[in-house]
Amino acid sequence: MAVAAVEAPMQGTIVSVDVRPGDLVHAGQQLLVIESMKMEHVIAADEGGEVSEIVVSAGQTVYPGDVLMRLHPSVGGTNRRDDDVGYRQPAAERGDLAEVVERHAATRDERRPDAVDRRRQSGQRTARQNVEDLCDPGSFVEYGPLVIAAQRRRRSVDDLIARTPADGLVGGIGSVNGHRTIVMSYDYTVLAGTQGLQNHRKKDRLFELAERLRLPIVFFTEGGGGRPGDTDGAGVSGLDRLAFALFGGLSGLVPLVGVNSGYCFAGNAAILGCCDVVIATANSNIGMGGPAMIEGGGLGVFEPTEIGPMSVQAANGVVDIAVADEAEAVAVAKRYLSYFQGRSHRWDCVDQSGLRNVIPENRLRAYDVRTVIETLADSDSVLELRPGFGPGMVTAFIRVEGRPLGLIANNPTHLGGAIDADGADKAARFMQLCDAFDLPILFLADTPGIMVGPEAEKTALVRHVSRMFVTGASLTVPFFTIVLRKGYGLGAQAMAGGSFKAPLFTVAWPTGEFGGMGLEGAVKLGFRRELDAIDDEAEREKVFDEMVARMYEHGKALNTATYFEIDDVIDPADSRRWISTALESAPPPPARIGKKRPCVDTW
Repeated sequence: MAVAAVEAPMQGTIVSVDVRPGDLVHAGQQLLVIESMKMEHVIAADEGGEVSEIVVSAGQTVYPGDVLMRLHPSVGGTNRRDDDVGYRQPAAERGDLAEVVERHAATRDERRPDAVDRRRQSGQRTARQNVEDLCDPGSFVEYGPLVIAAQRRRRSVDDLIARTPADGLVGGIGSVNGHRTIVMSYDYTVLAGTQGLQNHRKKDRLFELAERLRLPIVFFTEGGGGRPGDTDGAGVSGLDRLAFALFGGLSGLVPLVGVNSGYCFAGNAAILGCCDVVIATANSNIGMGGPAMIEGGGLGVFEPTEIGPMSVQAANGVVDIAVADEAEAVAVAKRYLSYFQGRSHRWDCVDQSGLRNVIPENRLRAYDVRTVIETLADSDSVLELRPGFGPGMVTAFIRVEGRPLGLIANNPTHLGGAIDADGADKAARFMQLCDAFDLPILFLADTPGIMVGPEAEKTALVRHVSRMFVTGASLTVPFFTIVLRKGYGLGAQAMAGGSFKAPLFTVAWPTGEFGGMGLEGAVKLGFRRELDAIDDEAEREKVFDEMVARMYEHGKALNTATYFEIDDVIDPADSRRWISTALESAPPPPARIGKKRPCVDTW
């Protein structure tokens, strides 16, 4: 049998010769090691045999093709290889891998029982528990878990590893409802959830990924704002940090969801305020300055619970959705994102004939417009935003036949449905949000018009209400208007993008009534001289009522439709059919590379 030569595959230096003449070797066994360009390369036997001659020794330089040793292939060798199943021996745990595993384990909740216990005592979850609950099982990949606070000049590395895992910010990419999402959470158990040097750099990294990958962000924002205790950076104020510019730049590009539980002050509150939607638990306190900043400004001494409680922030519109606790907050965040994740193919709805009797026959009787919304929408598909702010206007996400859309409705239980400054702000901002992310809009109009009076004008009503006109005129998504009852004046036009001919359709229910202004006001203004000429008060009131009745007959929906000022008067039970037809008829939104709108107004 011919002797097989083992040749050098490269130029290098022999590091070690691992066999001796006469040894029996098997295929794949290490014969020697060559170092080339600072890398060691194992030379193994191609087949089994007996080592008959070794030509080289350690320290010798060899060149490609040089003979290193010779083997008798057929003598007692075996062709089984080291990697053959059944031959490989279980490897001992590598030291480098064990070190990595241990460092990751140190960041987990189970290794931090004191921190976890503090959260339990406050009735709250840990950052990782919220992230795990939000993300689909096993989908979260964390960025920067081994980061520690930039305080090496004042604390030992071991102490920082133990007490500042992830520098107080857990962040990465996971799936929510089956869709990739960037999920981030300040960790209040680490330096009160403050924003440190590395913490900021991690935010920058994830914000840039959100822009590059077009991924929505869910951010749990609990924490105390900027951190003064970091020592390892060079600088004075830290005002050149990019996080706020990067995060603000994402507005209108990807959905931004802010979730808060507990204290949220200063920089953390700024992040929260940039979000499209703010979901906050009952124990939240949210403010642009915490107790130390307020006291430092000479403004008094306050407990953190006195600053921006939910009783304030839900009523003034800072918080869009108030929830009881973090479990509900996570569930709502998932539900909110679902409206931006496409059509649901499983849906049902209640019997639509119920809509025929929701509006009272008495045209002056108030009713709950939310009953209309819940009946009209797919079952369990309504998510209302800012219910405690601008109560004269209802803004909500709904689904019709599984399709997501935004809904804006007048609320006749507040000022008869008249549009005031807060209601206009609420509606205009919601229009921007829907338009930015290609959600069609349904307007449900029942308004006597825009609010009037000296007190109303003190709220800068002229400017605030006009937001509905300029925003409505800029919409690129399909929108449509159903007039439930009153459709008067500028208020009715505001609920139709500025004109009854601007929506894809404008229809009315049989209870609809229309006019350039409210009927009673129109009679008093247009027939003042005639009414003043009647001395008898009872007779004057009778004539007034007759004039109003005649104007109602002229302005009722059926008559208005004969002038083609609206597209039709419909059976309320047919409302979903009109909406579905419009949605199916509208072309799909074009693929977007960038933003449709520069940003979504934070207010």
